[in-house]
Amino acid sequence: MSRVIGVPKEIKNHEYRVGMTPAGVRQIVEAGFEVRVETLAGTPIGFTDDMYKDAGAKIVATPQEVYASDIVVKVKEPLEAEFPLLREDQILFCYLHLAPDPEQAKALIASKVTAIAYETVTDNRGRLPLLEPMSEIAGRLSIQVGANYLQLNKGGRGILLGGVPGVSPGKVVIIGGGAAGAEAARMALGLGANVTIIDIDLSRLRHLDALFGPALHTLYSTSTTIEDAVIHADLVVGCVLVPGKKAPKLITRKMISRMHPGSVIVDVAIDQGGCAGTSRPTTHDNPTYLVDGVIHYCVTNMPGSTARTSTMALTNATLQPVLALARLGLEALRKDPHLRNGLNVYKGMVTNESVAIDLNYPYVNPLQAIE
Repeated sequence: MSRVIGVPKEIKNHEYRVGMTPAGVRQIVEAGFEVRVETLAGTPIGFTDDMYKDAGAKIVATPQEVYASDIVVKVKEPLEAEFPLLREDQILFCYLHLAPDPEQAKALIASKVTAIAYETVTDNRGRLPLLEPMSEIAGRLSIQVGANYLQLNKGGRGILLGGVPGVSPGKVVIIGGGAAGAEAARMALGLGANVTIIDIDLSRLRHLDALFGPALHTLYSTSTTIEDAVIHADLVVGCVLVPGKKAPKLITRKMISRMHPGSVIVDVAIDQGGCAGTSRPTTHDNPTYLVDGVIHYCVTNMPGSTARTSTMALTNATLQPVLALARLGLEALRKDPHLRNGLNVYKGMVTNESVAIDLNYPYVNPLQAIE
C-alpha cells in the first residue's frame, strides 16, 4: 500500500517546531512514499518550502490537504481547530499528553483516529526514546530560563546562579532524575550553581552520582527531603515523570509559601499536569505568574523556543518509527511491542492503561484492539 504522510504547520502558541525536517522527508520519499508538507510549516526555523520540495515533498496550501493524508506526523497535540480534520483509518503520530487533557481525549475518541503518542513509545531498555530528546532540551532550557527569571529586572531575587569569588552560588533543586533532570543538573553545574537532585530511584541516584561526582548532591525522595530542599532553593526545577499518567503533586502550596520571594519554579512536568500544586499551563506569550511571591514558569511547549534544534533532534528519533508505519501500517504495531506502547487511542477505544485510569475510561489492551 502506498501511504501518504502529511506534515502540518503547528498552530500552538509560539510553536515553531515542525514534524519533520527536509532531510527526514527525503528519507521517506526515497523509501517510496508521498509526503505532503503544509506551506510555511518550517519557514520560521529556516526550513523553506523550496527545501522541502527539493527533498521530494508536495507543498500544500491548507491543513485540510495535509490531514487528508493516511499518516499525520506532527509535534504537539491537535488543538480544537484541528479536531474536525481527524478521521477513522488515519494514523496520528505526535505528542499527546492525554492524562491532563480530557477534552483532547474526548475528541480523539470521537474521531476514531489511531492516535500514537511519542511520549509512551518505549525501547528494549525501558526508556522513552521519542520523549527523551525533548526532555533533554527542556531540562537544559529550564536552567537558562530559571537563571533569567532570577534576575532582579525580571522580578527575581537578584541571584547569579554561579555566584562569584567570595559570594555563594545560587541553590538549584531538581526533582526527578530522568533525562530532563540529568540535563538540568548538567547545565546548572556548568554554571557553577549548588545543585541537588531528588529522585525515588536509588539506582538512578547512584548513576547520577557516578556521572557528575561530588559536585552534585543527591537525595532520596520523601516529602521531608523535598520540603527541606525546596524552601531553601533559589531555583526549583520539576522534572517528575510517570509515563502516561498525570504528574504527582510533590511540591505543595505550603512549601511554596515558605520559599524566598523572587525564587523561581520551572515546572518541566507541566505537559503532564505539573508536579507543583500551584502549577497551571502557561504560554510563551505569558510564561510566568506569581504565587506567594514565587515566580512560576509553566510553558507547555518549552522546546518550541529552540525550535530548529528541537525539530532536528525530534526527527532523528521519530524517522524510523514513521518509516515503519508508512511501510506496514497497523502491522507495525502488531510486530513491535515498543511502538505499540505508544498507541493511546484506537477506533474510539483508550488503549493506554495509565490514560484510561486517569481519565476514567475503560481500558482496552492495544493488541486486542487492533486485532
